[in-house]
Amino acid sequence: MQRLALDHITAVDTTPVQLAQIARQAGCDGMCLFMEPMDVLPLMPKFDIYGDRVARAELRRVMCDLGVALDLAYPFTLSGRTEVATFSTAMECAAELGAGLINALLYDRDPARRLERFGAFCDLAGSFGLRVGVEFYPPSQVGSLAAALDLVGAIGRPGKVGVNADLLHLMRSGGSVAELAAAPAQYVLYGQVADGPATAPEDAEFEASSARMLCGEGAFDVAGFVRALPEGCPISVEIPRNHAVGGETAAMRAQRAVNSARAATG
Repeated sequence: MQRLALDHITAVDTTPVQLAQIARQAGCDGMCLFMEPMDVLPLMPKFDIYGDRVARAELRRVMCDLGVALDLAYPFTLSGRTEVATFSTAMECAAELGAGLINALLYDRDPARRLERFGAFCDLAGSFGLRVGVEFYPPSQVGSLAAALDLVGAIGRPGKVGVNADLLHLMRSGGSVAELAAAPAQYVLYGQVADGPATAPEDAEFEASSARMLCGEGAFDVAGFVRALPEGCPISVEIPRNHAVGGETAAMRAQRAVNSARAATG
């Protein structure tokens, strides 16, 4: 059976402890966690695991008791004004929770500065024993798999700094499963599955954050995507369906999403 992790925005209306509990209920051995609430995800409840050490310790205990690992930690967003040192608290928290990877989104428009700051970011992550996954995302300044591979190749830390490949972003950036299969395996560190229509909706950002399809409902080759990932590459189920919030419990939405992923990937 394919090992899967549950992404936080699949069950966006959960606290970190609730996410771990729902991940286990859905049969997932991992989770991808937003370590702080974000304004762009208004359905996410308020919580604090940066400043509240008791809450952080409780989350770690629950994860350990349930056997749910922290596969991927969000949010780490680098812009032109970002001071890399400000990520220290978040990285310390991710490391204490045993994060397998931290996720980086890059919005800095200056190519030289973007590379320099990302290099410093990777240095800081390394000091906490953390690996870095760049999430390519069309509205960002690293908008495609090719751009992400160029960036991590310039850093030159295979296995430590690589790409988080999201199937929706791969399709919406004009990429292909074949392109992913041809990527250097040592630079592809994570995969995220969802489905969607062949033609992007008018509001692609809303689709990404709030309105993805269950695997098997759309036009994406989910099974081919999983086969194109390197052997043993971790995978998460990232299927936000905000229209279902209130109509289904978070546990129901998570189970439905995970079941669709298992059915699509065999």
